[in-house]
Amino acid sequence: MFEILFLGTSAAAPSVHRGLTANVVLAGEHRFLIDCGEGTQRQILKSGIGFKRLTKVFITHAHLDHLLGLGGLVSTFVRWEGGIDKIEIWGGKSALDRIEALIFGVVFRKEQVAIPIHLIDLQPERFITTDKFSVTAVPVQHRGGGCFGFVFEERQHRPFQAEKAEALGIPAGPERGKLVRGQAVTLADGRHITPDMVLGEAVAGSKLAYIGDTARTDNLVEAVRGADVLVIEATFLDSEAAEARRFGHITARQAAELAAEAEVGTLVLNHVSRRYRERDIIKEARHYFADSYVARDFDHFRLKRGHPAQKVETEREDEDDGTERG
Repeated sequence: MFEILFLGTSAAAPSVHRGLTANVVLAGEHRFLIDCGEGTQRQILKSGIGFKRLTKVFITHAHLDHLLGLGGLVSTFVRWEGGIDKIEIWGGKSALDRIEALIFGVVFRKEQVAIPIHLIDLQPERFITTDKFSVTAVPVQHRGGGCFGFVFEERQHRPFQAEKAEALGIPAGPERGKLVRGQAVTLADGRHITPDMVLGEAVAGSKLAYIGDTARTDNLVEAVRGADVLVIEATFLDSEAAEARRFGHITARQAAELAAEAEVGTLVLNHVSRRYRERDIIKEARHYFADSYVARDFDHFRLKRGHPAQKVETEREDEDDGTERG
């Protein structure tokens, strides 16, 4: 149901091959941009995903390396003749205050904005619901207030049991489609068929937990429990745990211990520092949680409930900026 495309994976400042934080979650026809660091426009173009339908933005917190790219991106959207009719940006109050100053105080200071730009104050609750999935804002402790993570959950569904339909003589076509949608049907011979006659027991949908920068993990266990994929920062290694605490971050070890305690499927580490070799981050994380990975820019993962996260291979040069990869 869900896919995540990493556009920027560096902490605080970009490196040669890592942009600032920006990632896209895809859910069917829906797309959500999480954070928008400087340079996000170029990363979007380089990824090949394009701008279409990328007008719902979630901001984890108010730090500039997570939102400064909004100025250029929104300016492009407003002037782009691509059918965009509005832009929606969700964030905590401190983030929205900065975004409002950036967009309306700098980018469009004296201009009439051609399309509505909605700045929506996030609360710790489910704030998007569709017929297939929901998105919940999870409060996170970082530096300052109004920090959030996001949990994407696919709705439970009852699998259609084709063998039962065959036994009942239900023809392939619209009748089966209605039964899958929970509607009873009457067959040509007059028999009344209810969904319970052909649908199995409810099966949990896929779950993606995205936690940005955070100073602690003990308050996140239940929110991310059972996630097929947990995305979370790993700005520091355990050898510098005191430094991590001072700046309101966690270590790769802490991220991995959270993944183990919450029984997630796959851990993907993000927001990594240029001071470390990638292989050392992976080594530390895998000591505590085996299915751990460090995201690189343009990595693309696909989720399926009950299965390991599938990495979607893309063709690009495997360059090195001095950071060893593992």
